[in-house]
Amino acid sequence: MAANSPFDVREARDLIAEKRSLPGATLPILHALMERFGYVDDAAIPLIAEALNISRAETLGVVSFYHDFRRRPARGRLLKICRAESCQSMGSEKIAHDFLQRIKTDWHHTTPDGALTIEAVYCLGLCAHSPSALFDGEPIGRVDGETLDEIAAEARQS
Repeated sequence: MAANSPFDVREARDLIAEKRSLPGATLPILHALMERFGYVDDAAIPLIAEALNISRAETLGVVSFYHDFRRRPARGRLLKICRAESCQSMGSEKIAHDFLQRIKTDWHHTTPDGALTIEAVYCLGLCAHSPSALFDGEPIGRVDGETLDEIAAEARQS
């Protein structure tokens, strides 16, 4: 994913126009906005709705349903920790809970120093390497507390 960029309505309109004729265009449009800006700005909701002839509520419903779509820019580096069944069976919930306490933040928030944003993800497809995470888009398997602490330290150094 690209770094957060300032939202530009003209650029968003161009991305929407480019993807609007695709089957199930809502998701490709949202992914394109995430790739370009790092989030889906509230100003994009009516643009998408109008281009696809759907309601703003329906558009917002898709954005809010999928955990991959962020409605504001992430601060710092981005860590996504898997919370799906395979990772849970390998202890991810306790590992994540303890880690969040150590770094003094919660799901979908940024550490007090602004270095790291933590998000939940529900399956990365790395089940054979559970528990797993993504750090700035890079997959990490067999995550434990020490691995998460190293990620937090790396985030603070950048």
